[in-house]
Amino acid sequence: MTKDFLAGKVVLVTGGTGSFGRAFVSELLKQKIKKVIVFSRDEWKQSVMQKEFTDPRLRFFLGDVRDLPRLERAFAGVDIVVHAAALKQVPTLEYNPFEAVKTNIVGSQNVIDAAIDCGVEKVLLISTDKAAQPVNLYGSTKLCAEKLFVSGNAYSVGKTKLSCVRYGNVIGSRGSIVEVLLKTKDTGVVHITDERMTRFWIDLNGAIELVMYALEQMIGGEIFVPKIPSMKLTDLFDALVPHAKRRVTGIRPGEKIHEMLVTESESSHAVELSKYFVILPEHHELYDTEKRFKKFIEKGKKLPHGFTYMSDTNTQQLTKEKFARFVKVKES
Repeated sequence: MTKDFLAGKVVLVTGGTGSFGRAFVSELLKQKIKKVIVFSRDEWKQSVMQKEFTDPRLRFFLGDVRDLPRLERAFAGVDIVVHAAALKQVPTLEYNPFEAVKTNIVGSQNVIDAAIDCGVEKVLLISTDKAAQPVNLYGSTKLCAEKLFVSGNAYSVGKTKLSCVRYGNVIGSRGSIVEVLLKTKDTGVVHITDERMTRFWIDLNGAIELVMYALEQMIGGEIFVPKIPSMKLTDLFDALVPHAKRRVTGIRPGEKIHEMLVTESESSHAVELSKYFVILPEHHELYDTEKRFKKFIEKGKKLPHGFTYMSDTNTQQLTKEKFARFVKVKES
């Protein structure tokens, strides 16, 4: 990261009171930033966060991404928007599909419209591996949000740059399987849906590093994907709750056995860098890909025909011992 590339900037984070938002705001306040705005709908979480962060550069805006006029007011004078607000719980969204669409799709469209109309320089969507060949509503809404962000560059005509980052499960995030297991490890019984499952893992520091890289390097229209480790869920259970009895419950609606971060179709228009994959826009004529994304094409290498980035075939695999160290949990 170039030193001080955020110096003097005003940055707004939607969903800023969430796990990623809080960690990202903390990192932003270490930079020579002009102002950081936390935009979220939860007044209680904002009040808690206000007590934790006392930096005078920090502001809190109550609002919902479903509310376009409120976004337009909040984006006035903002240079960079990181769009982390979303409904994310897979089973809940399968049961409440209209709400998922309103927040994750319509809300993302509102963010794009407000950013373009307010002259925001850069807007970055936080997406998920579930958006790659989705089988659940959450993943489908995030795939739609990605498509909106990529295509949004055609409307902004280069004045507002819109890109995405896509990554897997976050260690330390609220409601993650790690948090659930640690809270229930003393019950003696834990539930697993399918013992064949594998998942990608990233910690909050890795997510922040990816977002910072994307914000600095983005041209508009890319999806940045980190090279991160995978793990069998059975090994995760062995690392966190080695003595607990497992109860196999079967796959829940919308669950996959394995997750994917780069699909076969995306690999034909993606490049591989040392730490990341960069998926470039597919419409080469519209985006003049060869010229516009020349720096990524020249630095990176093409992916082999038929390449997919899957959690089960990923060459970076976490053992239970490495994972226990990763989350700083000792086996009992």
